[in-house]
Amino acid sequence: MSAVTRRRVIVNTDAKNEADDQFAIVHALLSPTLDVRGLVAAHFGDHRSDHSMADSRTEIDLLLRLMDLTDKVTVANGSAGPIADESTPQDSPGARLIIEESKLAGPDDQLHVAFLGPLTDMASAILLDPEIVDRNVVVIWIGGVGYGGIETYPGVEFNLGNDIAAANVVFGSGITVWQVPSSVYSQVSVGYAELEEKIGGTSALADYLIRQLVEWNATYHSEPIESRSLGDSPAISLLLYPRGGQFRTVPAPRFGAEGHYLPGTGNPIRLVETVDVRFLLEDMFAKIRRFGRR
Repeated sequence: MSAVTRRRVIVNTDAKNEADDQFAIVHALLSPTLDVRGLVAAHFGDHRSDHSMADSRTEIDLLLRLMDLTDKVTVANGSAGPIADESTPQDSPGARLIIEESKLAGPDDQLHVAFLGPLTDMASAILLDPEIVDRNVVVIWIGGVGYGGIETYPGVEFNLGNDIAAANVVFGSGITVWQVPSSVYSQVSVGYAELEEKIGGTSALADYLIRQLVEWNATYHSEPIESRSLGDSPAISLLLYPRGGQFRTVPAPRFGAEGHYLPGTGNPIRLVETVDVRFLLEDMFAKIRRFGRR
């Protein structure tokens, strides 16, 4: 497949935070129209680990081994924690990778950076190289609650809460943003039975994806449960099929300390209001099954 038919992508992932990043990473790497220029290991706060970025890096490396892609995909460490304030970057190889890849973007060659966790490394890239906002870069972020009072749970949305200052830097910068809020990403649910029937037994990779999801639920849920939302996967399906999302242009907000929306710069951002879940899941399952046959 020629380079001009592939979309350049960096995936920034807090891969060991929960059990859904793994599916999104695999989906991206198995998609022939995506040129994954790098995977960046992201932190996920100190709620579950004192070394969360390192945990994410270990999980990324494990997935690459299961896919026989060790040393075949660029992997960079992001920041070990949030930025201190809206003026101070956290320099890291991950932020530098985003900057260097952005310099290759041209009028007909966008760089898409998918953030499955906090926006720390994007904010740092902007603070380190402010000219990045004028390049052909699209930031796709899984984070924030729904607009208009739509919430799926009380409190600060998790990805936002791990670096509110970074979100304010990115949303206030004028860079192109596609935001996928919790009211959308929480609707991408799969059941254990579906996973077993669709991909179970097709490869060691598929079996690991299922097992780690079930184990995560057993560890962190006290009530009976047999499903999980693959909430990070919309970032990948929108890269593959942008028309599979319904967008609305809204003024960029600021985020308050409690995760709520405040008036911001007014720069336009694209708010994702729905995604094509049928396409997302069936495309991912088919590619994982095909990987097993190979």
